[in-house]
Amino acid sequence: MTESRSTGTVLETIDSALVLLTVEEAARRLRIGRTTAFRLVLAGEIESVTVGRLRRVPIDALPAYVAKLRHRAAEAA
Repeated sequence: MTESRSTGTVLETIDSALVLLTVEEAARRLRIGRTTAFRLVLAGEIESVTVGRLRRVPIDALPAYVAKLRHRAAEAA
């Protein structure tokens, strides 16, 4: 696969076709740190699956996580 990850446009074009993301890719989309993303995945806050020995985040888990955060914020208000 020949892909250039030097520009955000190319990166987003490639990522938009993916069904499963690495934890690092999920962190980039959420604009959070890699360590924070791994902590959230391991805590079950962000849904993930294992494929062999790999940990992957389903693309629809990101909007679900954000919705969960918004719901918590609304309850706290």
